[in-house]
Amino acid sequence: MIIAERKTLKELLEMVQGCNRIMILGCRGCVAVCSAGGDKEVSILASALRLGLSRQGKEIEIQERTLVRQCDPEYIDPLNEEASDFDAVLSMACGVGVNFIADRCEDINVLPALNTTFYGANLSSGEWKEMCAGCGACVLHLTGGLCPVARCAKSLSNGPCGGSQGGRCEINPDVPCIWQQIYDKLSRLNRSDEMKNIMPIRDWTQAGHGGPRRRIREDLLP
Repeated sequence: MIIAERKTLKELLEMVQGCNRIMILGCRGCVAVCSAGGDKEVSILASALRLGLSRQGKEIEIQERTLVRQCDPEYIDPLNEEASDFDAVLSMACGVGVNFIADRCEDINVLPALNTTFYGANLSSGEWKEMCAGCGACVLHLTGGLCPVARCAKSLSNGPCGGSQGGRCEINPDVPCIWQQIYDKLSRLNRSDEMKNIMPIRDWTQAGHGGPRRRIREDLLP
């Protein structure tokens, strides 16, 4: 799941300066699950902006709307006409949604209301943890299902660094060393000997260093 958090009200008030009409556009996808951009958050942001602008002696028209997804053309394309009367669309989607609207709706000024942070899992109510870097070259079959790319501060591929002590990360002692966890997991599975194998050099171009990534499945094309 993509995890995001709302930008500060100060940032957002600065973004909408000079606007007379804005649409706050929520998304019922990942950002709704992590309580950053769903229906409730759209309503809260609209109220906060109205109050903030009122304190500045300003008043603008704010429309609230939430889409099923902001990364799917069937929901985005109708915005071309609907949002054309607004000075800006303040998107409460992840960065993908902002980009997608900006690409497909060329005449719409799209502003990001959120900071997209990482791919994570919901540990408990209000707590999310990064577990995947979307590197495009998954090695989880070699590491007991635990990702050293996202969960090691140095993204090491062949065991812990020399600074790891007592099963804790050298960079942040509050964080467990993922390589200690990988060893413990493989040991429980009677696979600890596999750690003697040296992983091949990673092809980091699959992580986006060769430009924006794209995936096409021929069997799904019209």
